[in-house]
Amino acid sequence: MKKDIHPEYKDVIFFDTTGDFKFKTRSTMSSDETIKWEDGNEYPLIKIEVSSASHPFYTGKNIFLDTAGRVEKFNKKYKKNK
Repeated sequence: MKKDIHPEYKDVIFFDTTGDFKFKTRSTMSSDETIKWEDGNEYPLIKIEVSSASHPFYTGKNIFLDTAGRVEKFNKKYKKNK
């Protein structure tokens, strides 16, 4: 196998901002933000909007995600000038 062609695979903390839920796993993602975990070590913090703690399929609850402006932004960007 070639050396130095694969991204670094390390422990990170994912933070579900909607459900206020954190979990530690391994990933190739990185972040400038860090957080001190339960074991006393600092890990990169990756913020996400949806995880199994907040997704309606897993929770059985409907949660309104803030999507305001996305359609308007799309239309503004791609609308043909007449």
